[in-house]
Amino acid sequence: MSKLRVHNIEAESGSNVVLGAAGDVVTLASDSIQTNLYKDSGGNTIFQSDGAGTLSNVNSGLSGAGPKLILSQTASSSTSISFTSGIDSTYDHYIFYCLNMHPSSDGVVFEWQVSTNGGSSYGVTMTSSAYRAYHYESDSGAGIAYVPADDLSNETDYQHAIEQVGNDSDQSCSGILQLFSPSSTVSVKTWLSHFNTCHKDNVTLDEYTSGYVNSTSAINAINFRMASGNVDAGTIKMYGVA
Repeated sequence: MSKLRVHNIEAESGSNVVLGAAGDVVTLASDSIQTNLYKDSGGNTIFQSDGAGTLSNVNSGLSGAGPKLILSQTASSSTSISFTSGIDSTYDHYIFYCLNMHPSSDGVVFEWQVSTNGGSSYGVTMTSSAYRAYHYESDSGAGIAYVPADDLSNETDYQHAIEQVGNDSDQSCSGILQLFSPSSTVSVKTWLSHFNTCHKDNVTLDEYTSGYVNSTSAINAINFRMASGNVDAGTIKMYGVA
């Protein structure tokens, strides 16, 4: 079989380059086909790269099911971390993954509140319940109990996610907050959270809280913070679930 060796194949202006005819099998032997933009025969973008490995304009047909990452934020001596965009009617279920949140102060509460005005203010009325299990590192004590200090009764305070977060270099808290139908203007907004921390006195605390935001206004922003001091480090990732 003859071979054609060229450096470039270019189409005439306004034309497409066609390899083979209908029914032909065209084999590309190279293991390194380099292009930043892939489209189908209808001109629809499959995916696009910036040339440095970052994808954009990914066709929704490739994304599959499951949570979609909307935004990730990392604290660095931050007073708080706010999400003021991306919480809308696109998704009915939002998940916030809080990873290794490390406080500047010792023995503080990690907490959150929501907003109906895009983050101009936080303090929407909530009702909640809370319970936790604990176990000392020294094995000197363990237990499980309801935590009245961490619940809200139709109040506008920040909701406690976990208490007594230690600020030793190896201490932090991590957990998940799930918010349901935040854009509903008919129902209150139910939520669930589950957090664990290394307590300032070397105790593992495992806390579950749940409740509802007692408002029929759409929730469109959320704020996370330590009750006192800064969030020295940690990352919060916001996902939407279709």
